[in-house]
Amino acid sequence: MVVCAAVAGAALAVALRVPPAAAALAGAALGAAAVGLELAVALGRAPASAARVRPPDGGKLLDTSAIIDGRIADVVTTGYLEGPLLVPRFVLRELQRLADGADPLRRNRGKRGFEILKRLQDLRSVEIVEADVAGVSDVDAKLVELARQRGAHVVTTDYNLNRVAELSGVSVLNVNDLANALKPVVLPGESLRVQVLREGKEPGQGVGFLEDGTMVVVEQGRRLLGQEVAVVVTSALQTSAGRMVFARPRVDTDESGGRDA
Repeated sequence: MVVCAAVAGAALAVALRVPPAAAALAGAALGAAAVGLELAVALGRAPASAARVRPPDGGKLLDTSAIIDGRIADVVTTGYLEGPLLVPRFVLRELQRLADGADPLRRNRGKRGFEILKRLQDLRSVEIVEADVAGVSDVDAKLVELARQRGAHVVTTDYNLNRVAELSGVSVLNVNDLANALKPVVLPGESLRVQVLREGKEPGQGVGFLEDGTMVVVEQGRRLLGQEVAVVVTSALQTSAGRMVFARPRVDTDESGGRDA
């Protein structure tokens, strides 16, 4: 194959009337490409220049928490979630148990879950997966194993299920993580306005919330309970459970202005 490349280089020189030196370089380049192709064939894989083929998407397996939460329907509406939506039969049974329960709160959660599923079906086809996992009774464990078998992603808002799936090597799409990623960035030194609603865990702390649900822990904010105050951000902490902002009351010497809560 390398010899053929050299001959091809010479033929190219004649056809295009290029100098012999240029023909030699062309032949060398073709020869190198031929060697690369031979190695790729010998190793059973495509050359580096070949397009990479993405593995097939096994779909998105929705768990009970993601369905009841409801924001997944908004994500689907925007078109940011690709691939088929899958709901295992055992997840439907769990929703039915909630909807048939005696506790009003749990019953409302189950009914909301079915309303969200109806909305999802109106937006995109939802496939009910009849497959079960033999020998496993826990719904979360069933979901993780089914996702592993199908090569699917688990869609959830459950922190513990998120951790179990990741430890099992299953890809997770956590709606809470997406929501946190889309929240505006708050930087140290930035001024905010927040209403102090309750005491914090540490002595003297007060706690308030921004409009997007971000918790703001205010140093020495306990004395400001019930008041809307201007604060200066000192630090921020991002976790899978959400974002926390730490701040202190702004004094007259601080920079004026701020973001309303």
